[in-house]
Amino acid sequence: MIMYSLNAMAFAAMIASILLIVYPLTNPKSKTFHLEAKNAVKHAFFVSLIPLLLFISEGQMDTSASLKWFDLGISNLSLTTQFDKYAILFIPVALMVTWSILEFSTWYMHIDPNIDGFFKYLLIFLLAMITLVCAGNLLLLFMGWEGVGIMSFLLIGWYHARSNAAAAALQAVLYNRVGDIGFLLTFCWLMKMLNQWNPIVLSLQPSTILLIGFITAAASKSAQFGLHPWLASAMEGPTPVSALLHSSTMVVAGIFLLVRIHPLLSQNQTALTICLCLGAISTFFAATCALTQNDIKKIIAYSTSSQLGLMMVAIGLNFPYLAFFHICTHAFFKAMLFLCSGLIIHSINDEQDIRKMGGLQRALPMTTTCLSIGSLALMGIPFLAGFYSKDAIIEAAGTSYVNSMALVLTLVATAFTAVYSMRLIYFASMTYPRTSPMLLFDENDPRVLNSLSRLAVGSVLAGLLIFNVTLPNSPITHTMPPHMKLAALIITLLAFAVAYDLAKTFWTTTPINYAASKMYDPLFYNQVVHRTSTDSTLNSAGQIITHLMESILLKKFGPDHIEKTQLQPIKVIRISQTGLIKTYLSVLFITLVFTLTI
Repeated sequence: MIMYSLNAMAFAAMIASILLIVYPLTNPKSKTFHLEAKNAVKHAFFVSLIPLLLFISEGQMDTSASLKWFDLGISNLSLTTQFDKYAILFIPVALMVTWSILEFSTWYMHIDPNIDGFFKYLLIFLLAMITLVCAGNLLLLFMGWEGVGIMSFLLIGWYHARSNAAAAALQAVLYNRVGDIGFLLTFCWLMKMLNQWNPIVLSLQPSTILLIGFITAAASKSAQFGLHPWLASAMEGPTPVSALLHSSTMVVAGIFLLVRIHPLLSQNQTALTICLCLGAISTFFAATCALTQNDIKKIIAYSTSSQLGLMMVAIGLNFPYLAFFHICTHAFFKAMLFLCSGLIIHSINDEQDIRKMGGLQRALPMTTTCLSIGSLALMGIPFLAGFYSKDAIIEAAGTSYVNSMALVLTLVATAFTAVYSMRLIYFASMTYPRTSPMLLFDENDPRVLNSLSRLAVGSVLAGLLIFNVTLPNSPITHTMPPHMKLAALIITLLAFAVAYDLAKTFWTTTPINYAASKMYDPLFYNQVVHRTSTDSTLNSAGQIITHLMESILLKKFGPDHIEKTQLQPIKVIRISQTGLIKTYLSVLFITLVFTLTI
């Protein structure tokens, strides 16, 4: 009975936090809408802590509610919410990160005439993600899935008058359509075969095709290799959008879907292998791309793609709770890195090239400190947030029966993470300034300091706090030799030391001698794939249309048709033209008689 009442209390608190977020949307024309939205998310965060504390004290909690939508006869369409361990842990993280981003946005977007519309989009984006997380069946999950997709389109294309922003928004939608096809295929298959989308399907023996549909959906939403270019292009949106998109909403939706369906995945070795190999290739490729970038936001974007690959590796190892753990810790330091980059870009007259920064540790001490904390957490330096989840995934890979190439790619990607993080810290914060001396640096606004402070505390402490409530309740104690235990840390520290030397060398080298680096531009993928697919599609369409127009329409309804319709009258006329005088006189006589008779 006590457990039932606690579950009811947790359910009520979760519903209350969601209603608090919805409340500002009931009065969207308010002149202080952006402040109301920020306060609503702040209050929702504190309310969402109640179920989390109940969960920590009880050790388990699961409550759900179902609303019947309409009856199709053979199956019922119902909207089912489920507040289980994943939802109860993730929602406070998402709300805290969003609260910080919204507070930062009140400063960052204060000169935008449509700031209230921007906050409205951000709130709906957050609600769509909460819908996805709390979904108890695939129908509601799909609604949240499409919600984050359409809101990402609107937010990435916020500056839609710029052609790059409009193209990036369209690119995000088109790449996500690929995943939606996979999702819809599985949706229709379950509807046809089982007439339901409820959690009971997780206990069935899955088919590989069904799981490949789910993996395709996750790969497009979480920007895995092959469907990754939209993630870097999404940097065309305002910085708060990049922070929210890359930390706790859109990009983790795909991984979250696989965490939800892991009972199906765990029964199918083919699906797990696909996840493992796809994740390893993604994390390696994205880390390699980050090394070649000079745009501060693009470096952080590719680091997101690399971390998503690491989460996919955890799914492939059949450790979904480690993937979920990394989602939660990653949200804090990734949001902080984006907010720091936005502040730096604003301060140096909208310059995004890290080679034109430098010496900012004196001009922007708080920002560069947070940038360093975030980068160190991303690298997995001990006792910061990223260490607990990232190290656990690499240890799990080292002690599992795993594809050795996938393990090597993951370790190399870990080394590359240290290299590009060190490069980012060095070029942005250290040595001497390369910016204009006329710029006004100001980070003393409390809206900025509060946001960064909260996320910095999260980046330091979140790993330890979530580790103590992580799942399962009794994690398996790994037994491994010291060299395997320390492998990730040793690789990271070695790469960090090498990166420091390289950064010092390249800082003083003139860029003219290194124009060849453009050969390693990761945009080659866009050109190869987009041009090839576009050319082949247009050429095929051209050939089909030409065939239809020339061979069918023009020929059948043009010359051929005229020939066939005129042939019969011509034959009739030709019979009468015999050249014999008798025939002509007979026709004349018959015509004359006929005329006189009339």
